[in-house]
Amino acid sequence: MDRPRLLGNFLRARREAVSLEDAGLTRMGRRRTPGLRREEVAMLAGVSNDYYVRQEQGRERRPSEQVLNALARVLRLDDAATEHLYELAYPRPRPRPVRREEQGQPAPAPPAPGV
Repeated sequence: MDRPRLLGNFLRARREAVSLEDAGLTRMGRRRTPGLRREEVAMLAGVSNDYYVRQEQGRERRPSEQVLNALARVLRLDDAATEHLYELAYPRPRPRPVRREEQGQPAPAPPAPGV
């Protein structure tokens, strides 16, 4: 699964885990959505609803540090979850494996035909 989709899934799961009361909002009427609605998260984080929706849908590639901090605050993330949020948004480059030829070792010879 690609990183933007993982970020979106993480944001959605965390949004659904925050209650209105935890976010300081008042419940008015019946709700079909568990936790906060997207527009509530966007409003509390100080971003547009469209921008937040793009985050959850994996269409926004590089959220700023300010946006990530605001989302971590609104979603009530602890230090470990905030670190995970940053890792999803800004993955560290993985070292590529070193090939044998690059280490000065010849690649193994292919098997002889008919063997």
